[in-house]
Amino acid sequence: MAAPVSNSGEGESFIQKYSDVIVAVGIVTIVVMMIIPLPTLLLDLLLCMNITLALVVVMAAIYNVEALDLSVFPSLLLITTLFRLALNVSSTRLILLEGYAGEVITSFGNFVVGGNAVVGFIIFIILIIIQFIVITKGAERVAEVSARFTLDAMPGKQMSIDADLNQGAITDQEAKVRREKIQREADFYGAMDGASKFVKGDAIAAIIIIVINITGGFIIGMMQRGMTVTQALSNYTLLTVGEGLVNQIPALLISTATGIIVTRAASEANLGHDLMTQLGRQPRVFQIACGVLLALAIVPGLPGLPFTCLAGACAFIGWRISQGQKVDVQEEIVQKKEKTKQEATKPENIINLLQVDPMELEIGYSLIPLVDTGQGGDLLDRIVMIRRQCALEMGLVVPTIRIRDNIQIKPNAYIIKLKGVEIAKGDLLVDHFLAMNSGTVFEEIQGIDTVEPAFGLPALWITEEQREQAELNGYTVVDAVSVLATHLTEVIRAHADEILGRQETQNLVDNAKKTNSSLVDEVIPDLMSVGEIQKVLANLLRERVSIRDMATILEVLADYARATKDTEILTEYVRHAMCRQITQQYVQGNQLTCITLDPAIENRIAGAVQRTDRGSYVSMDPDSMQKILTSLGGELQKLTDMGYQPIVLTSPTVRLYFRKLVERSVPGIIILSHAEVEQSVEIQIIGVVKI
Repeated sequence: MAAPVSNSGEGESFIQKYSDVIVAVGIVTIVVMMIIPLPTLLLDLLLCMNITLALVVVMAAIYNVEALDLSVFPSLLLITTLFRLALNVSSTRLILLEGYAGEVITSFGNFVVGGNAVVGFIIFIILIIIQFIVITKGAERVAEVSARFTLDAMPGKQMSIDADLNQGAITDQEAKVRREKIQREADFYGAMDGASKFVKGDAIAAIIIIVINITGGFIIGMMQRGMTVTQALSNYTLLTVGEGLVNQIPALLISTATGIIVTRAASEANLGHDLMTQLGRQPRVFQIACGVLLALAIVPGLPGLPFTCLAGACAFIGWRISQGQKVDVQEEIVQKKEKTKQEATKPENIINLLQVDPMELEIGYSLIPLVDTGQGGDLLDRIVMIRRQCALEMGLVVPTIRIRDNIQIKPNAYIIKLKGVEIAKGDLLVDHFLAMNSGTVFEEIQGIDTVEPAFGLPALWITEEQREQAELNGYTVVDAVSVLATHLTEVIRAHADEILGRQETQNLVDNAKKTNSSLVDEVIPDLMSVGEIQKVLANLLRERVSIRDMATILEVLADYARATKDTEILTEYVRHAMCRQITQQYVQGNQLTCITLDPAIENRIAGAVQRTDRGSYVSMDPDSMQKILTSLGGELQKLTDMGYQPIVLTSPTVRLYFRKLVERSVPGIIILSHAEVEQSVEIQIIGVVKI
C-alpha cells in the first residue's frame, strides 16, 4: 500500500504554520493598545515582553553573519518602535488617570534610581542623549552611506556575474541566485536607511512624552487629587522616570542592534567570533598593553592595584595567544603534510606528472646567479633573445624553456633536455671568461683547459684580470652566460626538427592564414594534413633551411601535393623554390666552393633506390658504401683545410638519397643540388668523390 502524501504544512510548528496570522493580529493589537486602557497587570507583562524582545533582537544581531541573514530587520524595527510607543501611551494614560502604572514602572522608579527623582531624571536624559546623538545618528549615517555604495556597486556586480556566466565559471541558476542576492542587498540597505529614522523619531517622542507626563501629572496631582507641590512633583516624576527607563532601555538595545547590523562587514562568522579572532591575532598587542599598564601602576598618585591586575590579565592573554599560535602552526604543518600525501595519491595529480616540458635547462647551484636578476644574472633575457633569433632565422617559435636547479649534478654543470631526455651538457665557471684560439693567437696565456661546448673547440677558462691581455694576444673572449647562450642556440638549431610538432605547425599555419587564407584553405585539409606539412617543415629544419616564408612553402605544396604524397619529394620541390634563400646561406662573394660526385656514383645511387608505401631508401652493398664514404672523407678534408664549408653538390634527383647515405656517417655535411643554386652564382669545384 502506498504511503499517504503529506500536506505542505506537515512538520511545521504551530507558530511557523500561522506566523502570518500571528503577526497581523500582533500589529492590530499594538494599534488597539493606544486606544483601549490596559490593566496594570497586563501592562507589566507587555513591558517585560518589550525588554525580552529587545534582548532577542540584539542577540540575533550579534550572531548574524551577513546582513541579509536578518533581512526582516527594517520591518522588525518598525514593529518594535510602534510597540514601544503603544506602551508609552498606555503607561502615560495610567500615570495621569490613576497615579499608578504597575509594579514594573514603580520598581524602576524606586529601585533603579533609589527613589530620587532628580537622579532618575538625569539618568533618563543621559540614556536619551546616548541613544539619540551617539547610536541613532551614527547608525542612520552608516545606513545612508551603505545604501548609496550598494546601489553604486550594483552595475559592476551585475557585469561581473555576466562575465562569469559567459566564461562558464557559473551556471544559469548560480547567476540567478547571485543577482537576487545583489537586489536583496540593495533593497535591505535602502530599507535600513529609512527604518533608522524610526529610532530617531522614537528618541524625540520619548523626550516629548516625559515632559508631558511630568507637566500633566503635576497639574492633575495638585488640582484634582489635592496633593501638595512636593508630593505631586515627587510622585509623578518618579513614575514618569520609571516609565521612561522601562521603555528606553529596550529602545537602547534596539538602537544598538541597528548599529551592529549596518556596520557589520562581510564575514564568515558571527560578531563574537570575529572580535575574539581579530583582536587576539597578535600576542604582541597584549604584551605592549601589559607594559603600559605596569608603567601606570608605578606612577605616584595612581591606584596601583587595578593597573597591576589588568597588566597581569593582559600578560596572561598574550601568553595564551602565543601558545595557541604555536599549536596552530604545528597542526597546520601536520595537516599540510597529510594533504600533500593525499594529493599525491590522487589520479589527477599522478597524471600531471606525465607532462613533459618541450625544453628544459637544468643548472647546478653554482650557476643560479646567472638566472637570478637580483644578483645581476641576465640568462632569462638572453633566452628571450634566443627565441627571437630562432624565429627570425629559422621561422621556428621555440616553446618556453623551463629552467630548474638540480642539486644532483655538479655545481658548475648544466644539462639541456629535449622532451625530458638529455641532449647536451657542459660546465661553466661563473667568475671566469672563456678564451678561444681563433687562429690569430701569437702568444698563449695560462688558464684552465676546457672544451667550448657548442662547437667542441679547445679553450681556456681565464680570470677577469687576464681578459684584456687575452684579447690583445688574439683570443676570442666571452663570458659564461654567452657560452651557455651560444650552446643553447646551437642545440636548438640542431634539433629544430624535433622541437617542431603538430601543434607548433598548426600555430604557424594559423598565422599564415591571417594574410593567405585562400592559400591555406586550398592546401588544408583537401591536399595535405597538418601532420604531413609538419614532416615537410621538419625535413627543411633538419638541414637548417628556414621555414619563415610559409607562403612560399604552402604555394609549392599546393602545386605538387596533387602529384605526390611523398613528403620527402615534396621537400625537394620546396627546396628548389627556395633556392635564393639557400644560396645566400652558403655562397661567399657570389662563389660557391664545393666538391661534387662522380657521375658513375650518382648513377649507382639512383639505381639503388627502393620505393615503398612508407617512403624510399637506398639499398647499396657495404663495400661500395665504404668506398664512397672513404673518398668523401678525403675530399671534404681538403675542402675544410682550405677554410671552406663541407659542401657537396649533386644532381637534383640524387641529392635526397645521397644525404640519406652519408648524413649519419658525416655529421654537419651540407648537400646541395644544382637546382638549389642560383644561376648567377659561380661554382668552384675543388674535388670529385670517386670509387
